[in-house]
Amino acid sequence: MDRNLVLTARPVAAWRRVPRLGGLLWRLLVPIGLLVLWQVVTALGVFSPSQLPAPLDVLAAAGELAARQELAEHILVSVQRVLLGFAIGAGLATLLGGAVGLSRQVEDLLSPTLQALRAIPSLAWVPLLVLWMGVDEGPKLTLVAIGAFFPVYTTFVAGIRQIDRKLIEVGYAYGLTGASLARQVLLPAALPSLLTGLRIGLAQGWLFLVAAELIAASRGLGFLLVDGQNTGRADIIVLSIVLLALIGKLTDALLQRLERRLLFWADTYKGG
Repeated sequence: MDRNLVLTARPVAAWRRVPRLGGLLWRLLVPIGLLVLWQVVTALGVFSPSQLPAPLDVLAAAGELAARQELAEHILVSVQRVLLGFAIGAGLATLLGGAVGLSRQVEDLLSPTLQALRAIPSLAWVPLLVLWMGVDEGPKLTLVAIGAFFPVYTTFVAGIRQIDRKLIEVGYAYGLTGASLARQVLLPAALPSLLTGLRIGLAQGWLFLVAAELIAASRGLGFLLVDGQNTGRADIIVLSIVLLALIGKLTDALLQRLERRLLFWADTYKGG
């Protein structure tokens, strides 16, 4: 290989990494700014340590829990609950949303009841789920599933109903009907809405997790949050909130990556 070509390629490759690095720094600007503000506020004594501990105190609390081999357990239990509950809720929402979106009769049958259930706050479900299922994992998973269900259901139905009628007529012209029309025309056209609903549903699952772990839990980030409140450990409370934010962001980023892979064909506006 030509040595001059290699020497030329190295600076080009290096310059290509500069925009990526700049984009990463831009995305981290707000979190870093909040972290600096947090440190400044605690250093100036605006809040007492019992109200808002310093970042290093929160990090020390994480180290304390990790040394007792409790931190990883709390994280893994919560992640498992959210993912299982999300899978149940999102799967059911996709089935019912598809049925409602494709059929006026099914919509008239199910939509009024589901819209009424959607208005029930998360904590209102807790006593009833405990009464029905006890205090094991069942009510916790069910509550997370409820939180994930409605965003996926609503956005999927809306995505199907917003499909251009001309697209369906093209499908008819090619002889597509019933299942073949749904598989080759309706589902791909509604896929962006479905994936958006999945991301919102996963976020809702994390929101409902804290309510779910109020149900006689002895492990999990929601339990850790409440335990910190009961024991007056503000560092544990803030640690739980930070972990919920970080893990929620990570799971959303994974879904966003999947969304980009599945919608590689979509020529949509990305912002200026």
